[in-house]
Amino acid sequence: MWSTSARLIRASIWGAAVLSLAACGNEPPKTASSKAPAPGMGKGYSHDPYPSTYRPYPGVPTVVRGVTIYDGEGGRIDNGAVLFADGKIVAVGQSVDAPAGATVIDGTGKWVTPGIIDIHSHLGDYPSPGIAALSDGNEATSPVTADVWAEHSVWPQDPGFGRALANGGVTTLQILPGSANLFGGRSVVVKNVYARTMQAMKFPGAPYGLKMACGENPKRVYGGKQRQPSTRMGNIAVDRATWARAAEYKRKWDKYEKDGGDPPTRDIALDTLRGVLSGEILVQNHCYRADEMAVVMDMAKEFGYHVAAFHHAVEAYKIADLLKANDTCAAVWADWYGFKMESYDGIPENLAILHKAGACAMIHSDDENGIQRLNQEVAKALAAGRHAGIQVPDEVAWKWLAINPARALGIADRTGSLKPGKMADVVLWNGNPLSVYTRPEKVWVDGALLYDADNPKLRPVSDFELGQPGEGDVK
Repeated sequence: MWSTSARLIRASIWGAAVLSLAACGNEPPKTASSKAPAPGMGKGYSHDPYPSTYRPYPGVPTVVRGVTIYDGEGGRIDNGAVLFADGKIVAVGQSVDAPAGATVIDGTGKWVTPGIIDIHSHLGDYPSPGIAALSDGNEATSPVTADVWAEHSVWPQDPGFGRALANGGVTTLQILPGSANLFGGRSVVVKNVYARTMQAMKFPGAPYGLKMACGENPKRVYGGKQRQPSTRMGNIAVDRATWARAAEYKRKWDKYEKDGGDPPTRDIALDTLRGVLSGEILVQNHCYRADEMAVVMDMAKEFGYHVAAFHHAVEAYKIADLLKANDTCAAVWADWYGFKMESYDGIPENLAILHKAGACAMIHSDDENGIQRLNQEVAKALAAGRHAGIQVPDEVAWKWLAINPARALGIADRTGSLKPGKMADVVLWNGNPLSVYTRPEKVWVDGALLYDADNPKLRPVSDFELGQPGEGDVK
């Protein structure tokens, strides 16, 4: 039997407990074994610790009239006009009204195109001048260096950026780590503007890329050190083992971000691979041979990721149907092949054949000089295709320099064509841009005039060049 006093004490304790639960919103009491709350998906750690600080240079409303326009998506307007203001394309057509106060340029006899996008560059990581002290593009110390980020090597004062702008009309480029490793690290996409810091060039909101490589480079570099991989089968073995670790890492972090508890140990390399498996980071895969590209696409299916683009894909023409079926792009050279065994079977009709098959294809440079002449590289590929009976109109071929690389970089909704609302990345050429005699006359980035052949004050000069012989030289 409970005594009266005991009953009173028990009722008092029960009442206090009820009040306590009510005060906590009916949450159960915390115990030593309670989990830490879940941070939410994608919030377990910062995915953007080095954010873009890019701000467009100031521009003025501008109309360019009387020009032949290639819009970058295959469209052409003869004797047309383009208007841009506040950093965006406003209107493109046969006739465009100029708002009050706009700069009006008579472009009779000239061409206007979107700025060229180079999906494969090492500017800043391998600057020009190319000396050992500035060589920061290949972390060739392990076949798996997914922990390195190309942006941490980018030297904004590389004179190559200005040359690419003034001579090549390049307004956006992807800078990748080198290809010694199977997992070379993260790439970064930048706007081609003068800046004091890498982050001030960084394309706002552009997805990161993961540079991967297959073939001769990884097996030569590490086989020569008597370590795996020393063969192509070793390449895939290391790839698969690494992706298996990444899948397990992703599972642990996904569970923590959903359910809470103790966070898993951070692994900077596996952060990047987790980003790929989540679709946040795009795979940019150096690969020459058709058979290897086919294996890589199956490996991607095995682990649940997607290859955005193969680079240096000299044998892409052999598997154009597979590339199209897998929605994977191919970045190629016009006629640069045969310099090593895996590049032996290239053909100059590669780009035209890919286009005819309906695959996403583009030109790329991988070179500080080639980036200044990508328009001429497309002209060569176009001529080779036509010689083989593949008739591609000039304006359609411009997709290989504009919307297709934008698509492979995940930025086609913001640049890569002259569509209203997109970034005003625009080039005025002094003639047909597929002629070897033609040069950029004016280049705008986000509507800001950053190069003008007629104005010596608007020729890009990096800090490194100041006072040096050839300062601002655009020959």
